[in-house]
Order: sequence, then C-alpha cells, then structure tokens
Amino acid sequence: MGILDIFNVNKEKSKVEWNIINSSKDLEKILKDSMFKKQMIFKHSTSCSISKMALNRTESRWDLNDQITPHYLDLLNNRELSNQIAQDYKVNHESPQVLIIEKGICIYHNSHNGIRVEEIKANV
Repeated sequence: MGILDIFNVNKEKSKVEWNIINSSKDLEKILKDSMFKKQMIFKHSTSCSISKMALNRTESRWDLNDQITPHYLDLLNNRELSNQIAQDYKVNHESPQVLIIEKGICIYHNSHNGIRVEEIKANV
C-alpha cells in the first residue's frame, strides 16, 4: 500500500456496474439494447460539485443492476456525444443529467438535484 492509498481506505466500490460511453457506436448499442431492456444514461461533469453529489447519491443507493443497464458519459471528454444524446432523444442538454431509454425513446429524464434512485426505480 502506497502513501496515496491511505486516502482510499474507506472508499466503497460503486454498486453500479457502469458501461462507459466513449463513441457513437456505444450510443447505437444503447439504442439497440433499449428494445429489450431499459437503459440509463448518466451524464456527468467531472468538474462540477453538484454532478459529483448526484453521482455519489446514485451510486450509494443503487440496487437496479438486474432491471436496467446503466451507462456513464464523462461530459468534459465527450461533449459531442452529449449533444448527440440531446438531439437523438429530444431532451435539452443539462449536467448532471439522467435519461432512461426504452424501445428507442427517452421515457424519463431529470437533472441536478432531481436525480434520485427512487425516481429511477419508479420508471423501471
């Protein structure tokens, strides 16, 4: 264990089994997979404290891995993909933001402090 590892001793591993979005092919797969199982996209700004809070709250309360497939988009590194998501699903871009996709349609979206696992559960 190195000196920097000391700061991660109490850090829990995320309960969310994130699928990282890095390309338009990943977005195509989400669309295709949404025909069989609901998909969730979490758009996260790594430089925003509100986004970090929403991400932490989602990860700490998550128990939906069997019911919905979670995807994670780093907005700072993938702004074009975020814009594509907004266009494809007719949802204004916000950060942080959660979208639930079912059969190719965004059936739910929320942002900022409105991102809550309880709300996601209500739409699964």
